[in-house]
Amino acid sequence: MTDKATTPPVTIVPANEASWDDLQAVLGTRGDPSRCQCQRYKMQPRESWASVGAEELAFRFRMQTDCGHPESGTTSGLVAYLDGEPVGWCAVAPRSAHPRLLRSTRVPWAGRAEDKSDESVWAVTCFVTRTGFRRRGISRALARAAVDFARERGARALEGYPMITQPGQEITWGELHVGSRSIFAAAGFVEITHPTLRRVVMRIDF
Repeated sequence: MTDKATTPPVTIVPANEASWDDLQAVLGTRGDPSRCQCQRYKMQPRESWASVGAEELAFRFRMQTDCGHPESGTTSGLVAYLDGEPVGWCAVAPRSAHPRLLRSTRVPWAGRAEDKSDESVWAVTCFVTRTGFRRRGISRALARAAVDFARERGARALEGYPMITQPGQEITWGELHVGSRSIFAAAGFVEITHPTLRRVVMRIDF
């Protein structure tokens, strides 16, 4: 998939088509993305980064993405490349694959009567843009690609749980791992609930 609306072009592939080195280049060696290995929502509610340990977190991520196996029919996200350089990650998988999300009492469930176990509803839970490549439309390209990725794999709907950002408002980069509302809106998602002051649930039905 190539996003032609972004200059220079961003090429996006399922994570199983990327190498482990490329995934780790995006996550980096410092900060939350490196420590988390995109496991925040996939860990059991009583687990933590410390209790699971860095080696196990990385092992889980590697198994979930099935990276380095282009022939694989399963993976857990997308990797973005800019001029051949790995620059972005987006986690997209069935909503039911996220135990910590399912156990949450507010986001995304407040005010909704939903079957949490519905495997036909998918979720976009995380974006990472590599240091040095931010503000180049990487997350927007990934959000658009996530829509096609989920639809092509049989999803009935796709959800995201972004933050609301305001002009001039200071937000640490780590907080925005869920994406911003504008990123999802540009990809065709619509807001369906507003469970907290700073978080909304965005959804697109196929």
